Amino acid sequence: MKNLHQFKLFDSHFHIIDQRFPLISNQGFIPDNFSINDYKTRTRHYDIGGGAIVCGSFQAFDQTYLLAALKELGPGFAGVAQLPATVSDGELVDLNEAGVRAVRFNLKRGGSERVENLERFAMRVHETVGWHTELYVDAKDLPDLHQFLVKLPAVSIDHLGLTAAGLPALLALVEKGVYVKATGFGRVDFEVGEVLRAITATNPQALIFGTDLPSTRAPEPYSDADFFRVIDALGEELASRVFYQNAINLYRPRSLKQNA
Repeated sequence: MKNLHQFKLFDSHFHIIDQRFPLISNQGFIPDNFSINDYKTRTRHYDIGGGAIVCGSFQAFDQTYLLAALKELGPGFAGVAQLPATVSDGELVDLNEAGVRAVRFNLKRGGSERVENLERFAMRVHETVGWHTELYVDAKDLPDLHQFLVKLPAVSIDHLGLTAAGLPALLALVEKGVYVKATGFGRVDFEVGEVLRAITATNPQALIFGTDLPSTRAPEPYSDADFFRVIDALGEELASRVFYQNAINLYRPRSLKQNA
């Protein structure tokens, strides 16, 4: 019988929403509180081996909540920050030491740096602290971004790219080594299992799983059934890689350039 402890999980995409820290209305939306205790309670039946706390549009460039959450969760958890291109190298180093491992561009809802600054900023971040770039973007917009995304050392795309219309463009990037987050199944307009299989057939190391908790603004929030959908679609061996090792390959700490 399948159970939630069946595989070790690196939860590659979840949000902590702590109203003690600044929240910014995005398109008229401010989320409800979702604390670390809420997250731990919701995932208590999983074998959580770490995860990535992702900054949402409603948190914009505030990192105070993220630093507090990383300190409380401890080793094994990484941060995904939204930052302005004006951030200093010293600030990047400080965030890296606190556990941040990626910079996010929210092209779907805003609240992050603008797309025209993406390539230069993402390259500077990687050169300074070794972070990868994460994009919340509708995959149908990826053809316009393809040429400079493939120049970046490491990239991931949120929520399976969201739309069936963008799947060919998404797979073209997967062929080039781009990661894709198997998250937000309630946000997409396609049959999830088919897309999971298409991505792993293109590159079995590309897919990483996350709960997307608390699923803010998702038409259908995360369900434990989503975890089992991955197993049903991919089989146990490949699902095991998607749940843990692929994400560890992406989020493992990298040496700073100046210490190399």
